[in-house]
Amino acid sequence: MLTGHGRAGRGRGGRGRFSPLAIPLAIPIALALVLGIVIAVARSGGHQDLSQVALGATASPSASASATPSATSSTTTTTATTNVNCDIIVPANPLSAQGLATPYQLTGTDGMTPIQSGCQMSNAANLGAFVQATILNPATGQLAVYDPLVITQGTTPAVAPTVPTLPANAVVTIDFGFNGTDLTQVGASAGALSQGRCVNGQGGTIFGQVSFCNGINFFNEANRLEREGKLRIPSEGTSSKIIPTGGRLGSGQACPVIRNFNVIDQDPSDNVTTEYLLNPATGQTAQDTTSNAGNIPGSMLLLNGSDNTLLDLFMDPVLGCTPFQVPDLANNDQPTSSQALDELLAEKNEPRIPALVPENDEMTLNGNGDLDAAKTDLYRAEVGQTPINGSNSRFDSPAMYCQNMVNIQTPFLAANQTLLATGQAPVTAVGDNLLTFLANRLNMSFTNLGCQNFGLTNPVTVSLNSSGAAVAATFNTTPQTATNSQATTTTPTRGTGHRVGRPHHERMNPSGM
Repeated sequence: MLTGHGRAGRGRGGRGRFSPLAIPLAIPIALALVLGIVIAVARSGGHQDLSQVALGATASPSASASATPSATSSTTTTTATTNVNCDIIVPANPLSAQGLATPYQLTGTDGMTPIQSGCQMSNAANLGAFVQATILNPATGQLAVYDPLVITQGTTPAVAPTVPTLPANAVVTIDFGFNGTDLTQVGASAGALSQGRCVNGQGGTIFGQVSFCNGINFFNEANRLEREGKLRIPSEGTSSKIIPTGGRLGSGQACPVIRNFNVIDQDPSDNVTTEYLLNPATGQTAQDTTSNAGNIPGSMLLLNGSDNTLLDLFMDPVLGCTPFQVPDLANNDQPTSSQALDELLAEKNEPRIPALVPENDEMTLNGNGDLDAAKTDLYRAEVGQTPINGSNSRFDSPAMYCQNMVNIQTPFLAANQTLLATGQAPVTAVGDNLLTFLANRLNMSFTNLGCQNFGLTNPVTVSLNSSGAAVAATFNTTPQTATNSQATTTTPTRGTGHRVGRPHHERMNPSGM
């Protein structure tokens, strides 16, 4: 969110803005379970029409018919309509240039084929997987982004991925995102995951929608280069549009970063800003580049619902802010964002009270659905965050995460509701504009984190239309104090290795976001 560091939205050849979302979701949802989104944009020449919007995860998403030549609606089984989990096959030497350019493969778990499971990129709204690499030059501190391609197992790319040119001794981090419930990394070779220092989770349970490769090394090296003055992360930027709590407009308020309680939800710092192109006629995917978009008639733009996408693509433009962007090695060095870039920016410009991954985030719970400090710390380390500070419960406990979310985000939304109401809602089935979307997202996050167990009251009341979308919201900005700090979360119990019925919120909360 840096003023002067690239235009608002992602720098994809002038394709950083979407027309208003007014198309109903293709699948039914329960608002209490909303947790992720994906946007598919049909392209026709230079004009963009939003033709499909769907949440990335519900308790039982339905699978769309495959567009691949070998998979039609008549061959999709009942299993595909009920499955919420997939595997992703990681190529050998994933941190190398050739490994980055080798397509990742999406397939079913436990031996199920893509058709049987619905794990197809043509079904990305429900079960699409996304991969994103951020690259650091240890000699100069320069950063770059490269989005490796994900294809459906058994298909070929619509366009062969560009092989990136990496600097000597490049330090690469790879982040994974998913529009279903659980995505598990599987190595294409026996040593692939160890070669990439890849982690699915900890203690016998996976994180769920997200996973990582080499994140700890990447952020350690980035921090070292910052100390040496080689890596310079810009400021978060300011905007005169943002009204601070209290209502007095200042000369320039700091733009929010991904660790601001103003913008987080129940599971922060998850999923990626990667975009792919889908050829709906064949079911094949390609990297989202200017060249590929022009050479695949009728291509659809696929996105991973994420907090990062919500902030970078929807909130920043409305607030008068700009995301941190660097060259995209797959797209002729056009400026683009990434999950890791957002974390670096947030670390450099961390708020006084930072919103770090909480222990009651469902992705960090153990197999019994209990808090797991070791798993939370591993997740945090992979996204460049500090470990849990048990001696500072004012900032770092499930109770205080809920309290800070209530006491910081609610006044922000209330003070800026007129401005936010002018923004586009990422998912119109959740809210009819950006304000009502964010209000409903906060409302759901409060419930999904079990914040009521800490003596807190939901600060948001939403009015819903006949379709279940929020059309109005009221905010109670009275400061609240958390009690009963030893209460446990009430999020769904996790079974070994898989989350039970967890929709993704944002990830636009719809979770994902």
